Amino acid sequence: MTRPQPANDTAHATIANDAASVAALHALVMQSLDDDQAQETISIPLEGKSSIADHMVIASGRSSRQVASMAQKLAERIKQSTGRIARVEGLPVADWVLIDAGDVIVHLFRPEVRSFYNLERMWGFVDAPVAGTA
Repeated sequence: MTRPQPANDTAHATIANDAASVAALHALVMQSLDDDQAQETISIPLEGKSSIADHMVIASGRSSRQVASMAQKLAERIKQSTGRIARVEGLPVADWVLIDAGDVIVHLFRPEVRSFYNLERMWGFVDAPVAGTA
């Protein structure tokens, strides 16, 4: 007599909920950057390529002041929407600000700094379309 296998519906539901929360967080990030008039926003899917996050979003602001403002507003919106506290690095100078929201990592740059580091090329997205224009 074989023993019945336990249903793993709970595991599937948890995975589905996680995927939905990652998608919602990614959508929140993209909408926040759009609302704050970020420039040249791209999203690089990392799922299956890296364990650091599921998405990396890269965008530019016209000035250090705009970069800092976008970063602060994004961190606030993430906290209000998800309850997560995003880690923010680089705010005092705001040439390059990193917002780590767990499943989504956001890099905000001044244009000159972004072209110097060229993260898109590092991740193999040299000719990536700008989000929202494809």
